[in-house]
Amino acid sequence: MFSNAEIGIDLGTANILIYSKSKGIVLNEPSVVAIDINTKQVVAVGTEAKEMIGKTPKNIIPIRPLRDGVIADYDVTAQMLKALLKKVSKKAGISTRKPTVVVCTPSGSTSVERRAIHNAVTSYGAKQVHLIEEPVAAAIGADLPVDEPIANVVLDIGGGTSEVGIISFGGVVACNSVRVGGDRLDEEIIQNIRKHYNILIGERTAENIKMEIGYAHKNHKEESMDIRGRDMVTGLPKTITITSYEVYSAIQESLEQILDAVRATLEECPPELSGDIVDHGIVITGGGALLKGMQEWLSNELNVPVHIATNPLESVAVGTGRALKMINKLQKAAK
Repeated sequence: MFSNAEIGIDLGTANILIYSKSKGIVLNEPSVVAIDINTKQVVAVGTEAKEMIGKTPKNIIPIRPLRDGVIADYDVTAQMLKALLKKVSKKAGISTRKPTVVVCTPSGSTSVERRAIHNAVTSYGAKQVHLIEEPVAAAIGADLPVDEPIANVVLDIGGGTSEVGIISFGGVVACNSVRVGGDRLDEEIIQNIRKHYNILIGERTAENIKMEIGYAHKNHKEESMDIRGRDMVTGLPKTITITSYEVYSAIQESLEQILDAVRATLEECPPELSGDIVDHGIVITGGGALLKGMQEWLSNELNVPVHIATNPLESVAVGTGRALKMINKLQKAAK
């Protein structure tokens, strides 16, 4: 029983999702760890740790050990994985002892970065660890026929990276990765408000602004939102009102970088597969797919149909888990 535990892990910059072969998605929590810097002990992981951001005493610091889709802090990532897998075995009643694990990695990651991911999972005691490229996992999770000889184009907009891949016959024909994702958009919003209003806001406030009134398309009905931050002149709390057009102008440059990556990938596509893209279009997955107007904006810019995956936030994790069945075929295609 123990040796048959098969799990897929989406090691995302913003969220970690764990997929079990028998129960589907069993965990979806933020990739945040709170650490006591005096004792080096993990105080909280996941949702509990995210709620502490910006609200902790000096000795406890919330850390995001994954940056731009890769491991920035190896030891903390290993501790976070252990804590989350322990949580899964308690909550879902799944044995995570000596599991076979499939983990997705950004397509642009180096061999050193891949080794770090492999080692972090192995240190938990995994029996076997397979790595799969993120666009392939996203395509499988979005129910695309990846093992057929047709072009499946996936754009996965995550927290740290955006990945574009053209997949045919179970392998990646062309792909591009840019280190621009949801985190970059949040950062742009923080900088914009600081520059125009002299107000300092936190990451969570920026994320709320993006989700509430963030638009990828310029032509939208204007919305506004009251936000609170710290006045950098007086040092006192202050409330201001910002509009969706201001948010659009703040994030536009980063969105253009994602669009450039899609264009570059389509330019690398073999002519035989180009016809399929015109027919079937592009599927968007990841949290960035939920940005308002994203589908219409991309479709207008690229002149091809654009679809949003049924469950964009979970596509990569589901694909990672499902890849267990076809891992041998995928590895042959990758060679």
